[in-house]
Amino acid sequence: MDVAATPVARPGLEPLVSGISAVVARGLDLRHTAYAAAGVLRERLPGPGLLTPEERAGRPDTYASHLLHAEEGFSIVGVVWRPGQVTVIHDHVSWCAFGVLSGIEHETLYGDMGDHLRELGRTGNRPGEVSGFAPPGDIHKVVNTSSEVGVSVHVYGTDLRRLGSSVRRVYDLPVR
Repeated sequence: MDVAATPVARPGLEPLVSGISAVVARGLDLRHTAYAAAGVLRERLPGPGLLTPEERAGRPDTYASHLLHAEEGFSIVGVVWRPGQVTVIHDHVSWCAFGVLSGIEHETLYGDMGDHLRELGRTGNRPGEVSGFAPPGDIHKVVNTSSEVGVSVHVYGTDLRRLGSSVRRVYDLPVR
């Protein structure tokens, strides 16, 4: 995860931080926190200027995550996906809310059946769309299926300065 060495002006970040801080302070359970954070993100979804042009370019080999804000109860990350870039199948250590700024984040959801995974559903998240989820039941993979660079904002219910990643587990079970 990239962390800027010098502070960068982040248009739209401060209203998002203050809104998410207020949600976290309410002390809701994981699922309700995720939904409330998604509501704040929906109302305050920043524009692509949240990331610098260099950050928005992405990486040729894998999607790029840029830590934009972190504190004890949550972190905000800008994720950049070049066309076709994909995550491994994984789940998370905490709740998450995300909003798509560009591209199409195609998500496949899975259920853990013990010795294999079962596909539960698929969705294509387009620019302006926002969603939230919480463990358990958050096993998924994501791919940018558009022909343009995808950018999204992810809010995780943990301090990524401490953990380094929001991923709890990577799944290599067969999919049936």
